[in-house]
Parts: sequence; C-alpha cells; structure tokens
Amino acid sequence: MHHLPTGTITLLFTDIEGSTQLLRRLGDQYVSVLEESRRLQRAVFQRWNGYEVDTQGDAFFVAFARATDAVSAAAEAQRALAAHAWPTGETVRVRMGLHTGEPSLDSEGYVGMDVHDAARIMSAGHGGQVLISQTTRDLVEEHLTDGLSIRDMGERRLKDLQRPTHLFQLVAAGLPADFPPLKALDASPNNLPSSGGRGKWLPSNGFYAAKMFVW
Repeated sequence: MHHLPTGTITLLFTDIEGSTQLLRRLGDQYVSVLEESRRLQRAVFQRWNGYEVDTQGDAFFVAFARATDAVSAAAEAQRALAAHAWPTGETVRVRMGLHTGEPSLDSEGYVGMDVHDAARIMSAGHGGQVLISQTTRDLVEEHLTDGLSIRDMGERRLKDLQRPTHLFQLVAAGLPADFPPLKALDASPNNLPSSGGRGKWLPSNGFYAAKMFVW
C-alpha cells in the first residue's frame, strides 16, 4: 500500500444499484456486465490519476491526490456508464460518494473516520447520483469544468455518524439530475432504506477492512 497517496486526499466509493436484481434478470450475462462496468470505471479513474485501493464485487474504492481530479473522474465515469450499450437493454446505474480528508495509511489500507464518512455518503445516494461532502465541495467549487455544477442537498443524518452530514450533489450536463430522496435516517418512512441488502465495504472503527451489510 506504499504507493497510495497520503496527506489530504479525496476518497471515492462506488457500487452498482440493484445489482442483485440485475443478476437475477441477466443470469450468466451478468458476468460480462460486471466486467464491462469495471473496465469503464477503471479506465476513467486511471485517466484522472486515481489510485485503486480495492475492488470488491461491483464496487470500487479509489483515492485521489486532488479533489478536482476525483470530481472530474466521477462525472466522466457516469457519462461513460450512461452512454454504454448494455445487453438486453438493461441500464447499469452506479452510485458514487466522495469525501476529502486525511486518513492514515497502514500496510492494509486507509484508516480513519474519513473512510467511514466516504462510504456512508455513497450509501445515501441512488444509481447515477454522485454525492460529495462539504469538504470536497469547498475544494472544487471554484474549479469545476464546463458542464459541472453542485447542488446543495442540505444536512442529513447518515447511519453510524454522530453528527449530521452536509451533502452536495454533483450535477453533470446531459445526465439525470433529479433522484428520489436520499437514503438518510431523517428521510420520511417511505424513503428509508430497506434492512436487507448486499455486502458492502463497511469500515470497522473507521478502518476500511471488509465487506459487510450496510443497508
């Protein structure tokens, strides 16, 4: 893990929304869909100087030395996924969350609450949606490329986080900008995430270590 950036970095988490249902519909074709999703995202992350920390199932954990690179990568990855011709007319929707902080680095990866925050921010979103923390927004808002803007989503309470988190949505021209209410603890009852879910990366005591059930 010595090659990963240190200091102030931006962490990006992604996963495919509804991948279990997608697997049921596609059967054996799901393998090729998953591989293509990985290929599209990995190519974009590498192009924007992203460091792939880990990949588990349908999800990525990527670190960037520059917040502007992370935001540009997220937008470009969403465009690539939206433009791709998926088999049998399926739509593959990936949710993304970004947070900037100063996690520590040990022999197995990043350690710290910043990792936990980034994972929870991702979990609050929907497929096709990119959510960012206030720290990330403050670093990039004056440096957004053409076609990108930021929408204030307000403070929301996220699972396992003691304080409300101020969330923002990255809006990219040509991509959907309106989504259902965020999957937050202070959402209305009809919009709460279900208790059953797929395995996700969940830091234990702030350490990104294993896939566990988040929602």
